[in-house]
Amino acid sequence: MAASFSSTAPTTPALRFRASYSKSLLSLPDSYLRIIASARSPSARLIACSLKTDKLGLGAGVHLSGGPVVKPSLQKRLVIRSATIEEIEAEKSAIENDVKSKMEKTIDTLRTSFNSIRTGRSNAAMLDKIEVEYYGSPVSLKSIAQISTPDGSSLLLQPYDKSSLKAIEKAIVNSDLGVTPNNDGDVIRLSLPPLTSERRKELAKVVAKQSEEGKVALRNIRRDALKSYDKLEKEKKLSEDNLKDLSSDLQKLIDIYMKKIEELCKQKEKELMKV
Repeated sequence: MAASFSSTAPTTPALRFRASYSKSLLSLPDSYLRIIASARSPSARLIACSLKTDKLGLGAGVHLSGGPVVKPSLQKRLVIRSATIEEIEAEKSAIENDVKSKMEKTIDTLRTSFNSIRTGRSNAAMLDKIEVEYYGSPVSLKSIAQISTPDGSSLLLQPYDKSSLKAIEKAIVNSDLGVTPNNDGDVIRLSLPPLTSERRKELAKVVAKQSEEGKVALRNIRRDALKSYDKLEKEKKLSEDNLKDLSSDLQKLIDIYMKKIEELCKQKEKELMKV
């Protein structure tokens, strides 16, 4: 067994082991290692120390080979970047804008539904919800016909395509409008009979039902927004106080839109009760 020593400078010895001898050197008994360690050569003592340490178990990545001792590789550091104040504010703003947009759409949908409910006078909006089967696809009635109100108790429908007259007539009959269409081959006339007291009560119930559905939609929007805020709080982007403030602001906003629904409902009920 042999090991060669070389130094690039008198005071800085560099150890180099032949690869074929690395296992043999590690198998030396402790007594041999002590003899090497007692040598006057600093290089020999360093070899003995290294071998003895290796026998005890060196750290991961350190081994004896034909080249220099390999240093342990540096572990990769996991860097977690905190969100900036601007990013957090942007997320909050996005949630708020989404809430307002959805609540506005809820009000618009409810207003359209109320307009389609017949009152004492004729109104083209009464036909807004009626869809016609046109060439195999459902389309809104107002998109395929011109609608006018000759007087306060009738509607006149003039289709852009006369071949759709039968389909329009069928759609009106199947609707909940409660009128019988008069098709003369060119236009369709709708005569609106006076509302009976019983019919007014039925329509008032429809208005109340649609109002409640609108309120439920607003509550669902609030629920989803609160979930988004809770997520930001769990991600440590919002404090507990921030969450309380945002929840309070959200409640104030939904109260405003709830009031809008109530006002629309009262207005429609008032129209229904007019004789």
